[in-house]
Amino acid sequence: MNLASAVAIAALFGAGILAGEELVIRFGIRGPVASLEQPPQVLLRQALIRRLMVLVPAIYFPTLPLGIATTLLGGLGPGFLLRGAAVVALLVWLVATLGGTAPINQAVRRWDPAAPPADWLDVIRRWERLDTVRAGAATAAFALFLLGTAVAA
Repeated sequence: MNLASAVAIAALFGAGILAGEELVIRFGIRGPVASLEQPPQVLLRQALIRRLMVLVPAIYFPTLPLGIATTLLGGLGPGFLLRGAAVVALLVWLVATLGGTAPINQAVRRWDPAAPPADWLDVIRRWERLDTVRAGAATAAFALFLLGTAVAA
């Protein structure tokens, strides 16, 4: 196995794990969390934030440079545009995170579960919209890396 193949496999792995994590949050966790009463819902959201603020960057931050590397190592031949689009999708994920969900998460971490701000549901709805963007971007990145790798093979 050459370097380009090893990097492509690593990028696919990272993008796949990121997409899986995002899809589980979007389609597996959001609904049940929202069905809870206010105090336990806020407590659970705070617990998830504490865990995921370590796990998600540990997945994302190796995946982005690996994605860039596999795009460059693959050259301008077959799959280049697909791999490039995958990197763009990862950047969309980053913008939605740093400009949206991360600041909201920081605020939620400071809420009193028994007395969150009056607009707490509006804040959660905004987070959910941004999370939908993140899930779509991560899934698109994974699919585009897969297609780019397949086309190049």
